[in-house]
Amino acid sequence: MNRFVCITIIGLCVAGCPQENADVPQQPLPESDSTAATSPQAANLDISGAEAYQVACASCHESGLDGAPATGDADAWSGRSPHWEAVLFNHAKNGYMEMPARGGKAELSDRSVVAAAEHMLSITYPDRPLD
Repeated sequence: MNRFVCITIIGLCVAGCPQENADVPQQPLPESDSTAATSPQAANLDISGAEAYQVACASCHESGLDGAPATGDADAWSGRSPHWEAVLFNHAKNGYMEMPARGGKAELSDRSVVAAAEHMLSITYPDRPLD
């Protein structure tokens, strides 16, 4: 018998085996603000970076409200993490200090949040090389 057939048979046997504690009902995990913002049901609005920026980011980042680095002000962004783009995307999705996850718009998809952050960077650093 070849390996593919053996692996397939083993996989089917394991899939058909009863799970330990199968009769114990599974309790859903409690939702917190951070999981609600990133749940597939919540994060489903897929819009462009410019639109997402206007909806979720501009109200703070246009003026630098509450210490937010202002869009277009490269000096305000200097001194950030050396891994700043990855950190920025993480903070935009999950929140950081006073900044709410997804700019307070839980319905935004991950793609839209990252696109909004990239949009902000393209305004602030118009000559930066694209990935």
